[in-house]
Amino acid sequence: MADDALVVDEGAERPEPRQLPVGQHVLGVLRELLGVLVGALLVAALLRAFVGQMFLIPSRSMEETLRVEDRVAVEKLGRLQRGEVVVFENPGGWLSGPAAPERGVLGQALQFVGVLPDPSTEHLIKRLVGLPGDRVECCDPDGRLRVNGQPLDETAYLAPGGGGVRAQPSSLTFDVVVPKDRIFVLGDNREHSRDSRCHLNDVRAGLVKGDNAFVPVDLVVGRGVAVVWPVDHARVLRIPATFDPARLDRKAAARAAPLTPTIHAGPEATC
Repeated sequence: MADDALVVDEGAERPEPRQLPVGQHVLGVLRELLGVLVGALLVAALLRAFVGQMFLIPSRSMEETLRVEDRVAVEKLGRLQRGEVVVFENPGGWLSGPAAPERGVLGQALQFVGVLPDPSTEHLIKRLVGLPGDRVECCDPDGRLRVNGQPLDETAYLAPGGGGVRAQPSSLTFDVVVPKDRIFVLGDNREHSRDSRCHLNDVRAGLVKGDNAFVPVDLVVGRGVAVVWPVDHARVLRIPATFDPARLDRKAAARAAPLTPTIHAGPEATC
């Protein structure tokens, strides 16, 4: 046997493992739980800031696509496309309703981690109809909205009119070209939606008349991808086929987005 071989006496008594006092054991468990909680909160904050969050629908402006009290999951990573349902911050002067009731500490914490939807009245949700450089008109001789000269078939998502008749795209007439870094949005329930049409005659200090009708891209929070609650209305929010980019991009590609909007609208273009 080698001189440096380790010999273990199997008959020797082994020392008992050291027992921690109860207080130290509990403290260690609490520290581990605190670390897990802090990590979860950080992950939740990052997901909410950069990936997505939930919003609560407060009004009828997007019926029947979205109903009052629907919870909508909003994704923040994808690029903007025509036909998407988008959430954006108030550009200024678009909101006039009462403020949402303040949530308690627990409610705010659950909202922060994404369990509860954001009820903020400082955000709006509409359908993106025009991208920078797009010409949006209403209406053509057949009463249809047109984007870059192409009529839209909006029957798949427009709320029905009174008495169940086919909804009209708009009672307001307009012809606009969307400026650079802006979008043009409309609600699906046009009779009850304060959207881009309603601000084509706005006059605000330091802005061109009607400039406020076009939402700055940097105010867009994200795009709605699904209704997650209530269960009986849960569904994926898909882009309607009428917004096929192969059809609508043909004329837009040849026209650069202007720095200021081009607006032709009568005095009735307000809500």
